[in-house]
Amino acid sequence: MVFKKLLGALGVGGPSVDTVLEPGPALPGGLVTGEVRLRGGGSDVTVDRISLLLVARVEMEGQDEAHEGTVVLERFTVGGGFRLAEEAEHTVPFTVTLPWETPITELHGQHLGPVLGIRTELEVAGARDKGDLDALAVGPLPAQEAILEAFGQLGYAFRSADLELGHIRGTGQQLPCYQEIEILPPAGQAHAVNEIEVTFIATSGGLEIVIEADKRAGLFSDGHDTVHRFTASHHAVPHTDWNAQVDAWLKEVIAGHEVRATPPSGVEHHGDQHRSGPGTGAVVAGVAAGVAVGVVGGMVAAEVVDEIGDAFEDEEGDDEG
Repeated sequence: MVFKKLLGALGVGGPSVDTVLEPGPALPGGLVTGEVRLRGGGSDVTVDRISLLLVARVEMEGQDEAHEGTVVLERFTVGGGFRLAEEAEHTVPFTVTLPWETPITELHGQHLGPVLGIRTELEVAGARDKGDLDALAVGPLPAQEAILEAFGQLGYAFRSADLELGHIRGTGQQLPCYQEIEILPPAGQAHAVNEIEVTFIATSGGLEIVIEADKRAGLFSDGHDTVHRFTASHHAVPHTDWNAQVDAWLKEVIAGHEVRATPPSGVEHHGDQHRSGPGTGAVVAGVAAGVAVGVVGGMVAAEVVDEIGDAFEDEEGDDEG
């Protein structure tokens, strides 16, 4: 990104800032490395604090209808307490650690829909202003990728992914929002379920996997949702038959009751839960089928990068969490 003038609270002629991130996707719980490049304005100033804000566009349920807003997921202080001379240049390198629950934005290089960014915030002489905004790509953890790939190999197809404000009861969720990955069933299951929604809640020790099935109405029953929560440790990834494991989970969720079975080592089932808030080739052809044909949430994949900045352009009027 080019340098951006901070024309708000810092005034015309104030310092400008450009934040540069190391290329490539980050991982949940992983490191983001880069540097903040400052250029002095028309006079000497003292930079009190440089903060990086991990921000996301989320769906918020209002009284009448849903709308999108900007939420701050994490705030990092990466520098400050120095004098920036007139027209001088100053670089602040940084390395920050993302929350384990950071949403996934891409799978095998294909954008899934959610929009994350790193917003640089500068505090000068008691005034605070938002400067540079950089798009942040986040790929899946090995366990998340293995589970999504299993969905693809079982014939399920990616529909969409979004972020919703709220918490899922009975989980260890820490962030103010959660990610829903919507997946369409194969033809053999279409008579029983409309769609599957998958939410990953990651920690340093493993994953909570919340799977919700939107079940179709039957001859003697109404349609309804059934939600189950499972866990898997990170070290179980290379030792688990994920196709068989995910298939067992799905059968349990669609049936709507707990299946009395002994899970493999590192994989557990924790009963029915409810939400309180609103091979690689197989994944691309299955789970990421919507991406593979070039469309994610109505956007052509090649246009996603150009739309990142626009997705946040109205955030000045939003309440940030």
